[in-house]
Amino acid sequence: MQRNGNPRVSVVVPTRNEARNLEVVLPAIAAVRPAVHEIIVVDGNSVDGTIETARRVLPWVRVITQTRKGKGNAMACGFAAATGDIMVMFDADGSADPAEIPAFVRALINGADFAKGSRFVRGGGSDDITLLRKSGNAGLNGVANALFGTSYTDLCYGYNAFWADILPVLDLPPIDAPAPADGSMLWGDGFEIETVLNCRVAAAGLKITEVPSMERERIFGQTNLRTFADGTRVLRTLAAERRRASRRQVERAQVEEQSRALTPVGGIPVVPPAPQSLLTPPPSPGTPVNGARGSSQANGQAPTEAHAPAEPADRPALPQPRVDSQPRIEGPVRDSRDAVSLRLAFDEEAS
Repeated sequence: MQRNGNPRVSVVVPTRNEARNLEVVLPAIAAVRPAVHEIIVVDGNSVDGTIETARRVLPWVRVITQTRKGKGNAMACGFAAATGDIMVMFDADGSADPAEIPAFVRALINGADFAKGSRFVRGGGSDDITLLRKSGNAGLNGVANALFGTSYTDLCYGYNAFWADILPVLDLPPIDAPAPADGSMLWGDGFEIETVLNCRVAAAGLKITEVPSMERERIFGQTNLRTFADGTRVLRTLAAERRRASRRQVERAQVEEQSRALTPVGGIPVVPPAPQSLLTPPPSPGTPVNGARGSSQANGQAPTEAHAPAEPADRPALPQPRVDSQPRIEGPVRDSRDAVSLRLAFDEEAS
């Protein structure tokens, strides 16, 4: 993947029983110009014909089934299947406007790592937000900005886009990990996914740009939002992600401190001392091994693992290792051969 002025755009649409909405949403995404590279519908075991509708309405759409439950897992599965340079998170209920996708892409091309949709910046708005939800969102923005040093205006809005190469930073749960046996969800698999992403891109120091967005009312069906329960979940997510970010900062600081401790002021890495076993010269031929008096062959015994036969006299001994306090430059190969030849001459004279 390369960042350039003509990126391939993958739109990931998580669905669960959204057949009627897809009849409107998918053609609208396909009509966006410049055209998107691919649309990936991630189904969560729908029973209303969502998959069949998607394929009928848009034959070239990619349809996959999520591996566990939850919106977060659906998004992670879509990201893993996508082949584009840019990922666009797009709800299937018709509340987001596909015509805004080029604005998200432009923000990324212009230098952002993460393009965050906002209903509360100039040019944005909402037909589907109550005064209570708006007040709660403002309070959560304040908490997030205090914890992460950000300037979010719409923490809880899920219309976002980002470069695919930041996926490792997001560190989402592996899509092939088994679901918990107790029926719960892995952290990041649920609706907290949007807050998790907002926190992690901020903690990583990535560049975030807010993009004005207009939220429409859901076309068909009932919303799954629950104001108080969702607000409490977002607060828990913010606290958990702040703790996670703090742990990561401590771990990075420890690694950097260890690296500095091993590197002196001159910039030359400190080489740990060689093990004592490397500094002890091997026994010369005929020297008793493990307390034996002479070689086992001299005593008329067959060679055993405990009494290895002596090295042949004509085999040169291995050069002994040197441990220098400063780095050294190895000499020409011929010097090593001359040293071996000299050693052989001494051995022959001694014999």
